[in-house]
Amino acid sequence: MATRRGPAPNPNAVRRNTTHALGERPLSGKVGAGRELPKALGIETGAAKRFWKTWASAPQTEDWMETDWAELEVTVKLVDAFYKGETKLAGEIRQRVGKWGATTEDRARLRMSFDKQAQMEAGKAPETASESDIDTELYKLLSEG
Repeated sequence: MATRRGPAPNPNAVRRNTTHALGERPLSGKVGAGRELPKALGIETGAAKRFWKTWASAPQTEDWMETDWAELEVTVKLVDAFYKGETKLAGEIRQRVGKWGATTEDRARLRMSFDKQAQMEAGKAPETASESDIDTELYKLLSEG
């Protein structure tokens, strides 16, 4: 039997650091109207246009300021270049979208939570491109290299 080092834990211990200094960021979970893709960006690939549409209407954008939208513009240019064959940009794109809460893990790290009731009331899934369109585009990109 192993012995414990140090004093035994207090049975009435209370955690004092249960909340984060920045707090949680509750989001409604509703898909918004978003913003139109600025034509001046010159986005050419369908994947980059879908990327903009997805992020421009994401619940995370509820409280975005102009600097956040400017960051999305830069990122969509990177996504456009990625789908034109500059695959070395994948890591940079992943870092940028991670700061917006792209995955479940990112949202947990950022302490984002969605209002489940609002999601259920919305009751419909967001529009997505067909899998075959995305597969075709990725196949084309990967076979060129």
